[in-house]
Amino acid sequence: MSLGAKYHLHKKRKYAINEGRPNSDINVTPLVDVVLVLLIIFMVVTPLLEKDIMVRVPDDDPDQVQDPVDLQDQLVVTIDETGQIKLNSEPLDDDGYKTRIARALAAKAYDEKLVFFLPDDKAPYPRVVQVLDWSRSAGAHILGVVTEPVAGVLPGGGSAPGAPPPPGTPPPAPGAPPPPSPPSGGSR
Repeated sequence: MSLGAKYHLHKKRKYAINEGRPNSDINVTPLVDVVLVLLIIFMVVTPLLEKDIMVRVPDDDPDQVQDPVDLQDQLVVTIDETGQIKLNSEPLDDDGYKTRIARALAAKAYDEKLVFFLPDDKAPYPRVVQVLDWSRSAGAHILGVVTEPVAGVLPGGGSAPGAPPPPGTPPPAPGAPPPPSPPSGGSR
């Protein structure tokens, strides 16, 4: 055997290639796996989370205009910050309110038994709930809580200061003082 063959059989073997710099390639396969699993989870869970809240919304009917005469028959209950009850701007005590609301609702058809509430922002909450319960037990079919006052309309059918006058009313003379404003039932 020659010296070269012996050297050739005993040469060192390298098991790992060391180039001296780290590998900077990002392996995106685990990232894609995680993203697909999250996508599947959201696709399965999303239909289960849909819960419908039943809200009765009025129909859009621009041709329907409410006559001011209809506003006179409305029952508007205001509650001020002291808990005083007013039915169409008339102050009432508790027993008087129960009697008047029952009498007013008894004279109406079932679908017309509608009561609007305009509580003051600082009105005591238990008092508001108590008056709502009295109205329901007196026969009110629909209870409406007014959260923002309607521009130009006050409880009891009066017009708000700064609102345009109703048709057929002569305009005030220039330089004349404005008419006194009636007390409002809301806090705004």
